[in-house]
Amino acid sequence: MLLTITSSSPPATDLGYLLHKHPGRSQTFDLAFGAAHVFYPEADDDRCTAALLLDVDPVGLVRKARGESGALDQYVNDRPYVASSFMSVAIAQVYRSALAGSSRERAELVDRPLALEATIAALPCRGGEALVRRLFEPLGYAVTAAHHPLDETVPEWGESPYFTVTLSGQARLRDFLTHIYVMIPVLDDDKHYWVGTDEVDKLLRHGAGWLPAHPERDLIADRYLKYQRRLTREALARLLDDEGDPDADEERHASEEEAVERRVSLRERRLDAVMEELDACGARRVLDLGCGEGRLLERLLKNRLVEAIAGMDVSVRALERARDRLHLDRLAPAVRKRLALFQGSLTYRDRRLEGYDAATLVEVVEHLDPPRLVAFERVLFEIARPRHVILTTPNREYNSTFVSLPAGRFRHRDHRFEWTRAELEAWARGVADRFGYAVRFRPIGPEDPGLGAPSQMAIFHLP
Repeated sequence: MLLTITSSSPPATDLGYLLHKHPGRSQTFDLAFGAAHVFYPEADDDRCTAALLLDVDPVGLVRKARGESGALDQYVNDRPYVASSFMSVAIAQVYRSALAGSSRERAELVDRPLALEATIAALPCRGGEALVRRLFEPLGYAVTAAHHPLDETVPEWGESPYFTVTLSGQARLRDFLTHIYVMIPVLDDDKHYWVGTDEVDKLLRHGAGWLPAHPERDLIADRYLKYQRRLTREALARLLDDEGDPDADEERHASEEEAVERRVSLRERRLDAVMEELDACGARRVLDLGCGEGRLLERLLKNRLVEAIAGMDVSVRALERARDRLHLDRLAPAVRKRLALFQGSLTYRDRRLEGYDAATLVEVVEHLDPPRLVAFERVLFEIARPRHVILTTPNREYNSTFVSLPAGRFRHRDHRFEWTRAELEAWARGVADRFGYAVRFRPIGPEDPGLGAPSQMAIFHLP
């Protein structure tokens, strides 16, 4: 049972500081069900791979559980040969510090996204390759899955559930390990130990920050908790309680932001500017990310040259308001056919985002946590890859002109950051260089000679 994790972010040997395992030596750890060995098949500045080899003792397991006797099928099984909940336990014990996101010697590495790749040999995927992709691709990873047949010479034995799975992407190591730790038993669907309320706590702890918005959230909880519906209901209820009522908070904070900006009528100016750019690029299929209550969608529906329109938002309540605003139930069939509304997250890979000429993000990016920007960039510019991207965001320099906004405060309490003009340009040019786009910038609203305009726009396009 083998898990390898490779970093190709130079100096790649920094992986050793994060895993708390020196690349120059091998180590062995005694576990309740066998032993785990950690070693590095390769370790240089360009590429470093840590291997976790798990040696499960099935005879010892049965003897501990049932004494010296045991039925044959208790000894003969696939547990010593496949990645299962035993591997998750090994990750939690052997890579405990890395999973918790700590590094004594190089603390600055903990929050740095790295180019990572993991290969899990012989992973039971009860649900097939499609389920592997449904679980990992929304997290922003590229997935390959090589199927292992039971026996090619005996087709009547049927298909095996075993795959060698490789995941790759830019991520913090602690997030990478956490996703693998949770998903292995979900895919195997056969935990080796008793599942109780403490497993709910464990799922919520390791799912913080990504599980609430995952499109397969319910399935993950159900399988992780071994189909104990009481526990699944408790986990999902607590998950939503821990998130609070984000829709209600968003409504309240949005009204506060609108009040701050009302003096310069920014909302309509932003929408005017976005529509001008969409007209200029001739987009016929438009995706509005973070569509909110549908103000831009309303304008797009009135433009008969736009053939397909989609609005995505993380808030279900916002989508309900958009449906009401657009009178979806009363639209003519030909108009209704042009529009799609769906719930989703900007930081998870989603095939519904592909195939559009242009994507718009009107005052959206500043709501993302900075560490999630890397995932957002890949989802939008690498995977969805529309020909044009039109993004607006506040100009922090202009905030000092708003008398109702205390110094140092953002315009919206949910903003994770607000960029200056130089910061937006630096970020946007970096994204354009990495993903092959050209970018230009445009101010929105009345300009102050020293502070610029209240809102700023970045317009990306593929040459």
